[in-house]
Amino acid sequence: MAPKEIRGRIGSFFQMFYTIGIFTSYWVDYAVLQRISPHSPSQWQIPIALQIIPAGLLGFGCLTLPESVRWLTKKGRHDEAWTSLQWIRADSSSSTMEEMEEIRTGVEMERHATEGLTVKELTERQNLSRLGTAAAVFTAQQATGATAFAYFGPQYFKLLVNGSAAKNLLLTAIFGAIKVAACGFFVLFLSERVGRRQVLIWGAVFMAACQISTAAVVKAKPPPAKVGDGGVTSSGIATVALIYLFVIAYNLSWGPLPWPYVSEIFPTRIREIGIAVGVSSQWLFNFVFSLTTPYMITNMGWGTFLLWGLFDAVIAVFTFFFLKETRGLSLEEIVHNDFEEVRDHKVIDVEDNGK
Repeated sequence: MAPKEIRGRIGSFFQMFYTIGIFTSYWVDYAVLQRISPHSPSQWQIPIALQIIPAGLLGFGCLTLPESVRWLTKKGRHDEAWTSLQWIRADSSSSTMEEMEEIRTGVEMERHATEGLTVKELTERQNLSRLGTAAAVFTAQQATGATAFAYFGPQYFKLLVNGSAAKNLLLTAIFGAIKVAACGFFVLFLSERVGRRQVLIWGAVFMAACQISTAAVVKAKPPPAKVGDGGVTSSGIATVALIYLFVIAYNLSWGPLPWPYVSEIFPTRIREIGIAVGVSSQWLFNFVFSLTTPYMITNMGWGTFLLWGLFDAVIAVFTFFFLKETRGLSLEEIVHNDFEEVRDHKVIDVEDNGK
């Protein structure tokens, strides 16, 4: 549905609304903690029940959506496809008609492009490279440590300041607000103005610096042994600030960018499979780090921050050597550039193969 001029921005909206959901949940939890006795089952029942509201709105909202233009075109329902495109673009001018023709042409080319696709093709050098890149990018997104912070914020802030439950949850709620502000700034003002590759490199470098610095401070000056003993120390304030800077860097880089980046690196023939591989990798490692993070916090302490920092440093190196720039290029140009590179290295001979 998205024109290439704003494809990066639209793709990044996934992360934007993800952060809004996290932000909302933190403040709901904080309000419930403040207002309801910790011994009451309502303290967990209310946050769970409130999730029914956005789910219901989403379900009813979907009833108002017309079917996908491309899907309708694939099925030969061209009149309905034209009606759907007019609704999506809120326009029926000649430019929209030209886009409709481009979609019809594209769908026909896609049909020919995906005909006879076999598993063996996925193991060809370029296809395997793209699949590996997609999996690696989304694995890296989870390995930054940001998702672990989102899920276990109060436990992390306890490592930093050893405050009361309310204080730890308040710090986490502020963490959520910063996530929304940083991601919103990126989506609205930066997503189509900066190169994908450079932002991913420097985002990882900055996150590594924040995490490793946090580990060093917590090791050198750990928080008070007793909960709330002596209030928050200057070292505690410094580490909280470093984590807030970390989450700003994440939401200006590795939070929103993997979504549009991975969708751009595949040719039509294997795009659906490629994106599925990437997103599956994301959820696999989301599960892995969600499962292991509580044990890391308990057993490693300050070493948890060091581990995330080292992961971020490795991610920066990986990005520098293996990821290519895709901003401002059409999907066809990105694939063509890869094809030319393969030809230049004589992996295939274009003329002999007739392809």
